[in-house]
Amino acid sequence: MSERIFVAGHRGMVGSAFMRRLESERNFEVISCSRSELDLCDTSAVDEFFGRETPDVVLMAAARVGGIHANDTYSGEFIYENLAISLNVTHAAWKHGVRRYLNLGSSCIYPREAAQPMSEDALMTGPLEPTNEAYAVAKIAALKLCSHYRKQYDVTFHSAMPTNLYGRGDNYHPENSHVLPALMRRIHEAKEASLPEVVIWGTGSPLREFMHVDDLASAILHLLQLDDPPDWVNVGTGQEVAIRELAEKIKEVLGYEGKLLFDSSKPDGSPRKLMDSSLLRSTGWEPEISLEEGLKRTYSDFLSELAGGSLRE
Repeated sequence: MSERIFVAGHRGMVGSAFMRRLESERNFEVISCSRSELDLCDTSAVDEFFGRETPDVVLMAAARVGGIHANDTYSGEFIYENLAISLNVTHAAWKHGVRRYLNLGSSCIYPREAAQPMSEDALMTGPLEPTNEAYAVAKIAALKLCSHYRKQYDVTFHSAMPTNLYGRGDNYHPENSHVLPALMRRIHEAKEASLPEVVIWGTGSPLREFMHVDDLASAILHLLQLDDPPDWVNVGTGQEVAIRELAEKIKEVLGYEGKLLFDSSKPDGSPRKLMDSSLLRSTGWEPEISLEEGLKRTYSDFLSELAGGSLRE
């Protein structure tokens, strides 16, 4: 008998990737609801929804997200909306008897100066990166909420902390997107306009880990099938790349022949963010998509979305 699974945030990059992954699964009956149909910041509406739909499983993939500029500029909105969403959905899931609840967080929960690679026990051992502190605090609260509900009520509520994600359905807003889609859009537009150079924020020296969203979708399904998952677990590739090198890889995939210039007057963010995903790997999961292959897939998806008028921006 199939279980009813509510995918919160099913139209986002992560939610839609998991929806695609579920197309080959026969064990789930999917429940989804658009933002216009259900405001997850509305406590009463969320409670009523759970009472009516009675899901067995919940994937919490809904969030207010963005890059350095968006996080720093709209910090009040980021902390309020993400706290409200997590509080409402987690409590309603417990209240209405959800059997399994998987909350998705972010690698930004770890301290700015955490030892690399960052393991789960680095949580709350030092100051956060100031430019995304608001978002990180909300995600830490969501993780702890699941952990304490699990402790007090003996429910399987747990969390996964993905590294930097990219892929189909990403947000390509010129100011509020994450670094990889922002670079891809900027370099694509420079290529189309035959511009001689592209200016990139920062020094290009920070190291980042990137994972294709389809790999995260497979990790989510894997975690949902574990009988006794960890309270929270990192999900990453274990590979890192400097922003400068990433930009060069994107330039090569796109076939852009101009120069890349780095504006060192702009912030870099954390100097390094590599996840230690050994705990998840010990349960039998491995990523499959290399950065080079992922960039090719993503640019193909970008062009299709741009041509079809569905590019998120």
